[in-house]
Formats: sequence, C-alpha cells, structure tokens
Amino acid sequence: MDVVEHRNTSGQGPASQVPPEIRGWNWGAFLLSWIWGIGNNVLLALLVFVPFFGLFWWFVVGARGSEWAWRNKRWDSVAHFQATQRKWARWGAVLLLAWVGVTVLFVFGILGLMKDSDAYRLARARLDADPRVAALVGRPFSTGLPSGGIQTSGPNGEAHLAFSIEGPRGKGQVFAEATRRLGEWRLDRLVFEEDGSHRRIDLSPEPAPGELAPAREGAV
Repeated sequence: MDVVEHRNTSGQGPASQVPPEIRGWNWGAFLLSWIWGIGNNVLLALLVFVPFFGLFWWFVVGARGSEWAWRNKRWDSVAHFQATQRKWARWGAVLLLAWVGVTVLFVFGILGLMKDSDAYRLARARLDADPRVAALVGRPFSTGLPSGGIQTSGPNGEAHLAFSIEGPRGKGQVFAEATRRLGEWRLDRLVFEEDGSHRRIDLSPEPAPGELAPAREGAV
C-alpha cells in the first residue's frame, strides 16, 4: 500500500495546506488562550481580551487554533506539531488544576475565618444554650461552614451569616445578624429553621434596658 506524504507547507499563511490530522479541538489553545497564541504566533488569540466578545472568542481559539498555528508558524513535521500541542495541553491542564486548587483553598479559607469570628461564636453559644434547638436536632449537634459576609470599619461593623446545623434527631438552617460597636460584637438576630417542616424559632436576644430592639421584618 502506497503511503501518501503531504508536503510541509506550514508557516506560509493562507497558502499553507492544513493536514487533516491536525484539525480539530486544541486543548492547549483553549486552556491557555492568549499565552498559547503568543507562543504559537497566533495573535488572533489576543481578542479574548475584548469585553463580552472575548468569551465567545475563547472557544473559537480552541476550535480553530491548530489551523492558525500551522499556517502562522513553521513546523518540522506534523508529528512535531502534534507533540508540541500535546505539551501545551498538559501545561494548560496543570494551570487549570492549580487555579481550581487555589480558588477552593481561598473560598474555604474565607469560610473558615467566618467560623472563627466573634459573630459566629455568639450565634453558636446561643444555639448551645437553647433547649428548643436541642429538642429538635438533638445533642451533640454540629454546624457547617457559614456563608454570608462580615464587614468592619474601625471599631464598628456588621455580620450577616447563614449556616447549617445537624444533630442525631434532625437538621436545619441558622440565620444570624450581629453588629459591632466600639470594638464589641452583639448578636441582634438569630433564627433557626427546621429542615422539612420549615418551622422557625426566633432565638434573638432581648434588648438591654433602655435599648431599642432591632427592626424585624415579618413574623417568625
């Protein structure tokens, strides 16, 4: 059987004949976009920086990148091109995994800091002391990582937290609001909602003598 050899026309721009075996999706071009584009002389990849259009163009680079790279740069052979693109794909995968890992660590780090906050501790202490919560979820119970946010400005601040709670009898969600005045945190609102029944228990502390109660929206 005769073997048909394609003439190497890489690097000749529009005159280049793109071998069919290199057509198709290019993971290196997709994952590394403009970095891959500079390394493979495909400056069209820089269009990923165009607002809104860039997201669409990112996928175009992945789909058409191999053809553009073959036309815009001289390659020793098809095998050389394919080997190089596999290296780009591996580096792209490594970068993606690293980015995902850093993002996960950052998110869990922020959530962990909120669980170590004074606002969370106040909410947890009130949950521990309330027999109604113990009757519904049982003891011992555990709480999940809180979501929401904590903002401070000098000695003042506010916190809005939500976290899960689970014990041997049941589970639910907890919603807490707290404020910081002159460096001291105070729990303003605390609500427990039982999963399934959606029954709510208001665990908010009573205001101190002479202090106005925080505004509450709707009945619990």
